[in-house]
Amino acid sequence: MDHGQMKMDNSHDDHGDMSDMDMSHDHQGHGNHMQMDHGQMKMDHHAHDGHSDMGNMDMGGSHENHGDMGHMDMGHDHNHQGHGDHTQMGHEHDGQMKMDHQNHDMSNMGSMPGMDHSHMDHDMSGMGDMGGMPMNHSNMKQRFWWSFALLIPLLFVAPFMGVDLPITLTFPGSNWVMLILAVAMYAVGTQPFFSSAKIELKQKKPAMMSLISMGLLVTFWVSVYAFIAKTFFKVDAMDYFLEFGTLVVIMLLGHLIEMQATMKAGNATSELSKLTPATAHVKEGDSFIDKPVSDLTNGSVVRVLAGESFPADGTVLSGSSQVDESLMTGESKPVKKAEKSSVIGGTINGEGTLLVQVSAVGDDSFIGHLKKTLNQTEASSSKAESLANKVAGWLFWVGLTAAILALFIWTAISGLTTAFNIAVTTLIIACPHALGLAIPLVIQRTKALAAKDGILIKKHGAVLSAKHLDYALMDKTGTLTNGHFQVQKLVTNKISDHDALAIMAALEQQSSHPLAKAIVQKAQDDGVTVTAGQDVQTIAGAGISGTVNNQQYSLVSARYLTEQHIDFEPLDADGSISYLTDGHQVLAAVSLGDSIKESAKDFVAQLKAHQITPVLVTGDAKKTANKVAQELGIDVVQAEVSPEDKINLVKQYQQKGKTMMIGDGINDSPALAQADLSVAIGAGTDVAQASADAVLISQSLPKIIDLINLAHNANRKEVENLWWGAGYNILAIPTAAGLFAFAGIMLNPLIGAIVMSLSTVVVAINALLLHK
Repeated sequence: MDHGQMKMDNSHDDHGDMSDMDMSHDHQGHGNHMQMDHGQMKMDHHAHDGHSDMGNMDMGGSHENHGDMGHMDMGHDHNHQGHGDHTQMGHEHDGQMKMDHQNHDMSNMGSMPGMDHSHMDHDMSGMGDMGGMPMNHSNMKQRFWWSFALLIPLLFVAPFMGVDLPITLTFPGSNWVMLILAVAMYAVGTQPFFSSAKIELKQKKPAMMSLISMGLLVTFWVSVYAFIAKTFFKVDAMDYFLEFGTLVVIMLLGHLIEMQATMKAGNATSELSKLTPATAHVKEGDSFIDKPVSDLTNGSVVRVLAGESFPADGTVLSGSSQVDESLMTGESKPVKKAEKSSVIGGTINGEGTLLVQVSAVGDDSFIGHLKKTLNQTEASSSKAESLANKVAGWLFWVGLTAAILALFIWTAISGLTTAFNIAVTTLIIACPHALGLAIPLVIQRTKALAAKDGILIKKHGAVLSAKHLDYALMDKTGTLTNGHFQVQKLVTNKISDHDALAIMAALEQQSSHPLAKAIVQKAQDDGVTVTAGQDVQTIAGAGISGTVNNQQYSLVSARYLTEQHIDFEPLDADGSISYLTDGHQVLAAVSLGDSIKESAKDFVAQLKAHQITPVLVTGDAKKTANKVAQELGIDVVQAEVSPEDKINLVKQYQQKGKTMMIGDGINDSPALAQADLSVAIGAGTDVAQASADAVLISQSLPKIIDLINLAHNANRKEVENLWWGAGYNILAIPTAAGLFAFAGIMLNPLIGAIVMSLSTVVVAINALLLHK
């Protein structure tokens, strides 16, 4: 039983007598949990920052998550089939537990033996503001610290734009020390930018990396020229080694910050691959042999035991069970499967054993189609060009064009030497010291503020761009509802609520069935003292009976009462309903089902206050969806929708305005990937979290409103920092190029450097002033 993926949606329609769903209080079969495959339980370890020192870690291991059972979509059938005997509970960890190390702090893991670092895909191509930098986090971190170490002595031997500072040391050979330090920094720190600039130029879209590379090349090689001129030819020339060194360190720092923010985005398609088991019980002759799922072909016959996930799409040949399809299709109720029923790979089998003939594998399967949809969606969304890259591209062309024009024009006016100095000054003024930190600092501050509110930002570009939202599409189960059973209604007859709970909990306390656990939990919450039930037995197809305080009681379905001719008044309630009887009369009736989150109604109201239209989008039945929507005040409902329907709905709403998607299931993942801003519920599936831009770890839905407000403020800070980081160039570049020389105005290189330094300080302070 894959507890990490099971989703508990208790909004059941037509559960009155439960007969339609075979929801008897029958306990048969729960006793033998031998087949509960805990080997596929997922350990979802959120928040591991800094993968820098992960050594040779083999992340290809398979540790699946048994963390959260909040998503069990169990049958509301109070059919406990034999929960009594748990001695055979086979926790088959078998080394199959998959550890999703997304977001773990691995900084202290060092170089752990046997850990294959090749699996750590930190390829940063397509990192938005980073312009496609093909560099992993560990490599970038090492380059930064080496460059920073080289910059410290360089500060004491290199002049600042030709001017010796109070800390500048001059001694015999100091110019050689300066050169050696700069050459070492050139070798260590520039390669990532040059490699990415080549990619941009090949694509004919110069942006941030091209602008940085232009600044690095000019400051370094002009400085080398100046060194040669002064050292060997005694010709006075200005060097820019210090400007070069600070540019390397600041750019590496900015991109290191952004890498740490970006590297936490999971791969939704790889998470989808974990849903199906690694092996299947394949029929060969009269026996079954475990084989890799990859060996399955259309027509293969497999046996799926209780609690196991289906290895592929297929048709049931024999057996009967109820299957949890909630995470795939959004159907909250367990779906009964018998001969000729279709099953979906990755869904969870209930308590029966099914013989299934495979009908679709690989790309033709439901998960295969879902992967294709996700890949297409993520590919299209990754093409969006960031504002910082647009500014950098504009600055690249302006700086380069101005420098070339200055070179030709001033050569004609004042000679090559003067023209060369003016052109170099123009290019140096265009160096993006502040621009390189403008966005990463805002990103880091945004992530820190969101984390305090219980939200992990994974794809910062989408969050920063979601400043104005028009629609919020929301899944129901596990998003607006709690996703697990609770006692919703208790009605008693000639007995107190306290005594009724005590008797029901006494009968159920040995059971592991979710319905039973809900009753026991309710008794605990109400402070009810529960005694041990005696001679507790299952009533086949009906419920459970036993002796409590020397009195015989039964907790059964309405159908059982009818068959036994016991008069009762049906409980008017949704969910799964059971009746407590002493064999002569009904003493109490209890309704169990999913419940709406306490914060959901306030969340919907706040969305409306922000002029954002809430839309309920669910695979659940219309009756259940409408009931939840009515209670929450949601006017627009889209029910019984498939994953493809959800993504199409997102696209339709995107044509009307900016659209947010909130969900927690596998069936939500394509829509999450498509939306302008997407938030996955932290207790949801890894697939949903990998597809989303942010993950809500907090239990409070209104925190998403805080995220929206934060995104609005962060976007404003982003624009402000871009103006501080590059806006001064509107005047500085043409001034440096000599455009205003006719009026006697020329930009002194020292003044230009001071302005650049001040702008860097300003963007840092401005980013720190960001608030919710």
